[in-house]
Amino acid sequence: MIKQFVPQEFCLKCQGCCRFKEANSVWSPCLLDEEVQGLLDRTDLPAASISIDRRIQPVVNPHGAEFICPFLNSLDNKCAIYAGRPFECQLYPFLINLRNDKVLLTVDLNCPYVYENINSQEAKDYIAYLCDFLNSPQQLKILKDNPQIIQAYEEVREVAELRLPHEIK
Repeated sequence: MIKQFVPQEFCLKCQGCCRFKEANSVWSPCLLDEEVQGLLDRTDLPAASISIDRRIQPVVNPHGAEFICPFLNSLDNKCAIYAGRPFECQLYPFLINLRNDKVLLTVDLNCPYVYENINSQEAKDYIAYLCDFLNSPQQLKILKDNPQIIQAYEEVREVAELRLPHEIK
């Protein structure tokens, strides 16, 4: 489990993440191979579709005009799979990004907490923690085995270059 940067009480009040402008969004969580089967095996969850590129398919928000993650309760802003949420959800608002043949740790400044705190010592310490975590042998193997998790997000801020082995890129 990845240590969180954004306090949970802040997240529960925000109406940002887990919501998408379109049904086929690059922002929809991409799953690790082992997460796909784990979600499919669980019968206690709302119905969800997983795309061929291993993304959770957003559904129409019953209480709004956008799309939402099928595991998000839009009334209380809680996630039905929070305790076992996917790697990319644990990492967010930080993202692993591929740009110009470099694997970067980036951050989505649309998160209001990050926007206000990105230059703080707390953020610098957290970024160092994430870089150490993502460059650990176990995480390098996960990234090597799951290249789909390295995306090409736009409108994000680069915070560090990850020193991943060339074969992962």
